[in-house]
Amino acid sequence: MNEITMLLAADKFIRLALEEDINSEDVTTNSVMPEYKKGEVQLICKEDGIIAGLGVFERVFTMLDPEVKVVFDVKDGDSVKNGQHLATVTGDIRVLLSGERTALNYLQRMSGIATYTNKVAKLLEGTKTTLLDTRKTTPCMRIFEKYAVKVGGGANHRYNLSDGVLLKDNHIDAAGSVKNAVEAAKAYAPFVRKIEVETENLDMVKEAVEAGADIIMLDNMTTDEMAEAIRIIDGRAKTECSGNITKENIDKITRLGVDYVSSGALTHSAPILDISLKHLTVIE
Repeated sequence: MNEITMLLAADKFIRLALEEDINSEDVTTNSVMPEYKKGEVQLICKEDGIIAGLGVFERVFTMLDPEVKVVFDVKDGDSVKNGQHLATVTGDIRVLLSGERTALNYLQRMSGIATYTNKVAKLLEGTKTTLLDTRKTTPCMRIFEKYAVKVGGGANHRYNLSDGVLLKDNHIDAAGSVKNAVEAAKAYAPFVRKIEVETENLDMVKEAVEAGADIIMLDNMTTDEMAEAIRIIDGRAKTECSGNITKENIDKITRLGVDYVSSGALTHSAPILDISLKHLTVIE
């Protein structure tokens, strides 16, 4: 997920977000600013972190009015500090006021995810383990949230259900066994798709290895169980650890040498980064 890919698909979601906030008109803005006046407003960071979503922030305003100009002092992925000036937005004051909340909602959310991801990713530096996100994203925000994970130094797991085979507990129950589920996936899915199996105990790990799974997820296992699972797998499949992984406990996981660690917390538990639009001035 890179910025170009994200922005190509972003418009429909941004439009929905704007329609959610302005279903007929911005009554407050139209009351105090009934006619065009040109102005500018400053984007100020109020908390240390990693910035992400600047292109989305800009697109909110240019969707309302293509004449709006945004001049950035930073780029996605930069470290930012409390009090730092990030950008100047210039255009029709009515557009600046009406688009403010939606633009900031995206920027604060995406920057918060990038910041949290960056903190976790730093804990993996020097290890063989790759940090992954999950599908535990906010509805209609996935493309933005997964992009923010990449900006923060993480990597993307499958984007959606069409993107890869991940046989979870309920799929396995439906198929009758790990073996049956893997065989069915191999028969149905294109050969270029890797097959991942979620396992909850060592018996399932053994069955997944014997069935020829490409990736074996060790879900909610103890450290000792994961160590034994890795011994059983013995390089015959990639290993992924998942289940309540946070920056507070990730060091125990990486010491085992798993290939991947996936964490839903990157997207569902990251706090926003505090950013504001301040000091609106009339310039014409």
